[in-house]
Amino acid sequence: MRQLAGIFPANEYPDILIGLGEPDDAAVYRLDDERALIKTTDFFTPIVDDPWLYGAIAAANSMSDVYAMGGDVLFCLNIAGFPEDLGLETVAQIFAGGAAKVREAGAAIAGGHTVTNPEPFYGLSVIGLIHPDQVMRKGRARAGDKLFLTKPLGTGIITTAAKLTGSGESHAHRLARKAQGKPDIDQHHLDAAVISMTQLNRAAAAAARAGGVRSATDVTGFGLLGHGSEMATAAGRESGVGFRIEAAAVPALPGTFAYIAAGYLTRGSTRNPEHFRQHVTFAPTVSNAQRTLLWEAETSGGLLAAVPAAGVTAFRGECAAAGQDCWEIGEVVAGVAGIEVV
Repeated sequence: MRQLAGIFPANEYPDILIGLGEPDDAAVYRLDDERALIKTTDFFTPIVDDPWLYGAIAAANSMSDVYAMGGDVLFCLNIAGFPEDLGLETVAQIFAGGAAKVREAGAAIAGGHTVTNPEPFYGLSVIGLIHPDQVMRKGRARAGDKLFLTKPLGTGIITTAAKLTGSGESHAHRLARKAQGKPDIDQHHLDAAVISMTQLNRAAAAAARAGGVRSATDVTGFGLLGHGSEMATAAGRESGVGFRIEAAAVPALPGTFAYIAAGYLTRGSTRNPEHFRQHVTFAPTVSNAQRTLLWEAETSGGLLAAVPAAGVTAFRGECAAAGQDCWEIGEVVAGVAGIEVV
């Protein structure tokens, strides 16, 4: 995308507050001194078998980028592709799951576009609203900020385990897996992952605003360390700071480490470190399993927020009042390049 910045130079579009420059989570366009629009798009192929849940997860994930910028969702458009032989009831259930999440966000679906595609995909084009002075950007973390995460990690690992051990598994594959001592998916673990993925980041964004947060992102395909690297390197360019993350403080969904040990990993477990490892250093005490968890891809993950020290009490209080979990996992420190994991 940065290659396009020369075609659309920022000085010719002064009302585009966030565009093709830094890798922020959404574009932001200033309407006036009090209002700015947030625009984002996201979609993916099914990660669970239930069509309603798939739609709900995809919608929650699509809206998450607006919350990562600190805004509220106004309205959405469906973006979808389905095989010609996919039943209409299944398609209707996917749309219904997405619509339920959009309604929960206090927003509306106002249209969309669907194409024929060999593999199903679904997501949303999302429009949000924010005050121009309240936009949370990746590069605005400052020394002394505390790093908070608002959902546990492990969704990518658990849904991969479900795919590899679910109803579509062949008998031969199951016998071979059992011989290797690899476990079946525990339905309670999968249920916990689904609950996490369908939870909106709306309350987390409201808590971030209450805490005066200037910098945040949502944790999705690049994993905690990939998305955290984007924040840390952007903040490093702006103010010479980096992140120190405590591996033991990072929460994981139930069963996650057992599935890591069994090798139920996504492509993100190798792709993310290949792309971002130059920005991350590990203390020798950080185990291989912890490193895998921090690198692994997430779906509809929580917010990673740099909360100013003066705003931590307000942030925690807003989270508690809304029933929103939050974990302090590290801090922003001067003189560190990228991320130190200890």
